[in-house]
Amino acid sequence: MWGIVPAAGVGSRIQPLAFSKELLPVGSRLVDGTERPRAVSEYLVERMIRAGADRLCFVISPGKSDIVEYFGGNVAGARICYVVQPQPAGLCDALFRALPFIAPEEEILVGLPDTVWFPVDGFRALPAGLSFLLFPVARPELFDAVIADAGGRVEEIEVKVERPRTGWIWGGFRLTGAILAELHALFEERGRKDAYVGTLVNAWIGRGGVARAVRAGQAYVDVGTLHGYHEALALLRELGRPTTPDGGAPGVTG
Repeated sequence: MWGIVPAAGVGSRIQPLAFSKELLPVGSRLVDGTERPRAVSEYLVERMIRAGADRLCFVISPGKSDIVEYFGGNVAGARICYVVQPQPAGLCDALFRALPFIAPEEEILVGLPDTVWFPVDGFRALPAGLSFLLFPVARPELFDAVIADAGGRVEEIEVKVERPRTGWIWGGFRLTGAILAELHALFEERGRKDAYVGTLVNAWIGRGGVARAVRAGQAYVDVGTLHGYHEALALLRELGRPTTPDGGAPGVTG
């Protein structure tokens, strides 16, 4: 199983930083019994590995060599590769940079590396196909709200609308290499205009695609702002505990 980590963003909402926003220290982890600072992106990596990901693809911008230096070639037994998004072109473009590495039958997990969410095993709740892990938030207008019917079938994703019809937003999703390729073909057909996953998935659903929504999330924080950073620290004090390197700490380059 693959995990795609889109880490090419500039982090303008929380600048100035002297490093990539994905390496912002948030909380801590245990290393040989000693508590150490933990990069925010480690939370996503941990959750992917817990769900079965044994290969990770980080999508980075040209100036983010510090992410390569931090994670190296493997983490907790999962191998890591890196691809470059030459210029900022949105989340969809970033995800499709990983497509050449992934076979149609392979499973994929996708999440955002500047977020902290619970439960840690949330990805495990997602069924095969295209399925979204949903979280309740106080301000869904800042995110992508997912409208689903009583059976969990996604009807529409409302991308940062002023008054969304639901308080449930997606925080991660699962799909196959074949579906990723379908989305890429549609992305190209639509003139590469989709910066957000939600608008592209809406078009894909309009063509007959089926996506599922799973309301298994408990808490979700975007650490891309200073306010979110403080929220994440509060959430970790409430729900999180330092973990061992097997829970997502950087491994040895290999």
